Amino acid sequence: MTTGVSSLSSPSTLVGLLWPSRDDARFAALRALVLMVVGTALLTVSAKVQVPLPYVPMTLQTLVVLLIGASYGWRLGGATVALYLAEGAMGLPVFAGPTAGIGYLMGPTGGFLFGFLAAAIVMGFMAERGWDRSLPRVIVMMTIGHAVIFAFGLAQLSLVMPFAKAWTVGAAPFVAATLVKTALAVALMQAAWSVTRRGGKA
Repeated sequence: MTTGVSSLSSPSTLVGLLWPSRDDARFAALRALVLMVVGTALLTVSAKVQVPLPYVPMTLQTLVVLLIGASYGWRLGGATVALYLAEGAMGLPVFAGPTAGIGYLMGPTGGFLFGFLAAAIVMGFMAERGWDRSLPRVIVMMTIGHAVIFAFGLAQLSLVMPFAKAWTVGAAPFVAATLVKTALAVALMQAAWSVTRRGGKA
């Protein structure tokens, strides 16, 4: 017996190979729930590891978002980030700022949060088609993921200030850190697949 829950996970992703789903509704639901809770917990912790800046804090969240999308696939990765955003919208202290709620999502940094959801889906879609398994492709993949996040973030930030200022406060200070996080995401994905291949799972 299968349900829509089992379709959240793709067997072609890293997590799908390391922890395969089954044609069992209760197992599939429990597996998806566990992975989503772990993912939202990682996003919350990564939000608190930050360098405070005037408008957009520098955190480890973009790294975690890209890895969740690439590892989980687009359905489960997207559902995980959507759950994280829902937690914040309900007022749980999961975001980088001291407050949460709908107002936070509509504020200057909200675009980056919506960009997380879009990036996780894009990363998962590409990963399910093998982009996460070769070095050149995974570099392109992670670069695209960061570009998606910045596109959403700058779009919303430019609604409350001129685009030039939005770029100055929302993108320029993060260039070096983004390059480092992209390289780290690439290295982690390559290492994970290397271990998986040695274990005979791929």
